[in-house]
Amino acid sequence: MTDRRPAIEGGTPVRERPLPYGRHSVDQADVDAVTGVLRGDWLTTGPAVDLFEEKLREVIGAAHVVAVNSGTAALHAACATLDLRPGDEVIVPSLTFAASANAVLYVGGTPVFAEIDPRTFLLDPADVARRISERTRAIMPVHFGGLPVDVDAFDRLARPQNVVILEDAAHALGAMAGGSAVGASSELATFSFHPVKHVTTGEGGAIATRSEERANRMRRFRNHGLDSEVRGREQRGAWGYDLLELGFNYRLSDIGAALGVSQLTRLQDGLTRRRALARMYLHGLADVREIVPQVVADINRHSWHIFPVLVGDGLRIDRDGFVRALRAERILANVHYAPTHLMRLYREKLGCRPGMLPVTERVTSRIMTLPLYPTMTDDDLASVVEAVRRIVDFYPS
Repeated sequence: MTDRRPAIEGGTPVRERPLPYGRHSVDQADVDAVTGVLRGDWLTTGPAVDLFEEKLREVIGAAHVVAVNSGTAALHAACATLDLRPGDEVIVPSLTFAASANAVLYVGGTPVFAEIDPRTFLLDPADVARRISERTRAIMPVHFGGLPVDVDAFDRLARPQNVVILEDAAHALGAMAGGSAVGASSELATFSFHPVKHVTTGEGGAIATRSEERANRMRRFRNHGLDSEVRGREQRGAWGYDLLELGFNYRLSDIGAALGVSQLTRLQDGLTRRRALARMYLHGLADVREIVPQVVADINRHSWHIFPVLVGDGLRIDRDGFVRALRAERILANVHYAPTHLMRLYREKLGCRPGMLPVTERVTSRIMTLPLYPTMTDDDLASVVEAVRRIVDFYPS
């Protein structure tokens, strides 16, 4: 008789080798691109950064793209263009990486946390409408997991109040909103190129904007606030420069940019594979009542950075127990994310407390991330489905 016990209960793990929740993919073309920069004249502030920005503009369809050295730097640079004053507010979800809210604090603003839709895990426009005040300067919807937010719904709230929409699109490179890519016509949309994202520069980020003024300000912001960059001065035969404002060293290196240019050539293939894996998950788990995936209207518009699901109430283990059980099967499930508003910084600084966002708190107590990345095989995914089924079957309420 086959032993159906989960590994955490003494059964045999479904896998011999651990399966991570996400993983970068680097091929020989990537290596050659980086090597070419290492053998060239510019390791930073050089032509590879310009080329990367140009290729991103083509992929996103944006008027302007500014590359920086992390997704957090992208959020910080974008928030800096909001010109926030003490007391100014930016509405953000709590279901996001802490950098989303932190970037508001960096520039002296106050994050105001709003609820999410419990089916899509996206910022809820109705709850945002209740939280807009005369102090609101921006709304920061997050394209969670790569599922595009209905930006038009937030724009209808924002426009009468002269409020800016700043999209956190760290998960959403290649996702489609309306007839164009996320970020194509945005006032501000930030992206991340961390190794587990669709395209990596090692660490890196970018901001897409339709505003030339904001783009110019963010270029200065990433370069200490200086009025020019080294290569531009060299091309003009000049050496003088001036400091126009306080900025940071958020420059993306040419090494990372070259890797990013090479990676962009495989973006569409990666998106196609991610969507195929998502379909297999949805099919393989369709009859597992205690595992509830993100509600998605169109798989092909989602960029599937991660595959988030909710663990139902009808089991004898909770979400944390389920994650431990999967890890015992050598499937390295993860949690995206712990609720930002209940982290110590925000409890102490803003007085956030349990119960202030009941929908978000329920979702974040049940959410987990199953492995998904383009180099996963069909057999890898089948092992995840097998493990999930084994755990659900063993722990009915």
